[in-house]
Amino acid sequence: MKIVFATNNQNKVKEVQALLPNSIQLLSLKDIECFEDIPETSATIEGNAIQKAQYVYDNYGYTCFADDTGLEVEALNGEPGIYSARYAGPEKDAENNMHKLLTNLMTKSNRKAHFKTVISLVGFSPKLITFEGICKGEITTEKLGNKGFGYDPIFKPEGYETTFAQMPLIEKNNIGHRGIAVKKLITFLTNK
Repeated sequence: MKIVFATNNQNKVKEVQALLPNSIQLLSLKDIECFEDIPETSATIEGNAIQKAQYVYDNYGYTCFADDTGLEVEALNGEPGIYSARYAGPEKDAENNMHKLLTNLMTKSNRKAHFKTVISLVGFSPKLITFEGICKGEITTEKLGNKGFGYDPIFKPEGYETTFAQMPLIEKNNIGHRGIAVKKLITFLTNK
């Protein structure tokens, strides 16, 4: 089975490919020669995931899934949320995003947060299906670890003493938001 993952983020491709069985061939946007910016104009994480998958299906004809992920921090009323990738500006710089988040939390004692991933799958019956993964945790006061990407160095999952950036990828995939959502997707795909 061939399926497109609607992302240009090679870190996400690597994470998801590590979870997929050999019977599922993952194609990237580059593989299908989709080089345009896919719109992400929804006000919700779920809406953005649906929009991206639907765009690839409508314009390229491939069965496709897309994810959208946001880090939602309780003390900041859910920020950065849908703006997680561009929290500190349109250049999507992870270092700047983490710096802004840590600065905004300096005076806050509540550091509870969660990552939320929604995967939207288009091209099967029913035509649109979504899968959600949530990982609760907290924001650390400093960056710890050098693995992973995005906010991984400052996010410590509930029940763990290490950040995502200090964990091996296999451990992060087992407990992480994207891993949870991808496992739901894989269960669906392998029962097709």
